[in-house]
Amino acid sequence: QFCHHLYQYSKSKQVTMVLQHEAGDKLMIDFAGKKMSYVDKETGELIDCQLYIAILPYSNYCYVQACLSQSLPDFIYCTANCLRALGGVPRALVTDNLKSAVTKTDKYEPEVNIVFEQFGNHYGTTVYPARAYKPKDKAAVENMVKIAYTHIMARLRHNQFFALAELNEAIAKQVFLFNQRRMQTKGYTREEQFNSSEKPMLKPLPDLPFEIQYTRTYKVGFNCHFCLTPDKHYYSVPHTFVGQKVVVIFTRSTVRVYHKGTLLCIHLRDTRMGKYTTNEDHLCSHHKAYNQRSPEYYKQKALKISATTDQLFDLIFAQPGRYPEQLYKTCDGLLNLARVYKNGEDFDKACKISIEECNYT
Repeated sequence: QFCHHLYQYSKSKQVTMVLQHEAGDKLMIDFAGKKMSYVDKETGELIDCQLYIAILPYSNYCYVQACLSQSLPDFIYCTANCLRALGGVPRALVTDNLKSAVTKTDKYEPEVNIVFEQFGNHYGTTVYPARAYKPKDKAAVENMVKIAYTHIMARLRHNQFFALAELNEAIAKQVFLFNQRRMQTKGYTREEQFNSSEKPMLKPLPDLPFEIQYTRTYKVGFNCHFCLTPDKHYYSVPHTFVGQKVVVIFTRSTVRVYHKGTLLCIHLRDTRMGKYTTNEDHLCSHHKAYNQRSPEYYKQKALKISATTDQLFDLIFAQPGRYPEQLYKTCDGLLNLARVYKNGEDFDKACKISIEECNYT
């Protein structure tokens, strides 16, 4: 009898409460415990990916995306993509106590990551972390994690992907089908409920998406480039600033270069290690000329001297089996002679003799 009543008493203390959610009120966010992966084409390495999951508990409309990590840049990038996919902003973002969202956990007053708080302010929403350890106030997204294992990961387990974008495209198709599926206990789909009742209650999106900004100071090298150390990628700067220090403000997508408060240039961010992003306008004149070298380039130079010079250059480039750099040096030598001998008649006679010798041979 004692054991029976003790068991009944313990069960009575394990009751749970049914939470009633309002339309457009909360967006619950979590990461799945299991990972998905894709194959790097260049190295053949298997790259593990985290699965970002978000759900609106009122309509159970969900959003899922694969990302490389749970770091702050990836977390904010996925959340921004989620809000853009929803077409609006809820009144609160309910997150787990991961480090990207919460710097210090507390039952009553948790400290939100300052960058993520700026993200919430930018979108006009409130960051509301769930309770630590085993919270029951975000059960909707916890249940969605289990559903993602069966409806997304299980169905894609035999597929092989070769890029993160390719993996996310397959995930998006499965999420679309899931949101289109009619719920067992209700006579409508998640998408129908979202479009009819919840989407009109969401706040409008801001004009520009939020991006984390990082600031670094670099010295411009003698090759008119500086190295962005996080990516080990090189970006060009106008050649007049060689040897000077510039302030670089970069986000996930762009790199802005400033000198004493003046914007020098903007580059699209490239994460390829050891590569160069070069704007031709940043190079000095002789570097531009070197990059522009081609048969057409030298023919234009020859036409400015005389028709005979142009004919000689045609014969030079018509030689079979010659390395292009050798031909360019020959043309550079002739152009230098044309500058030395300012009497055009003497140089023209020399070109005619060369043409006759070429025809003879």
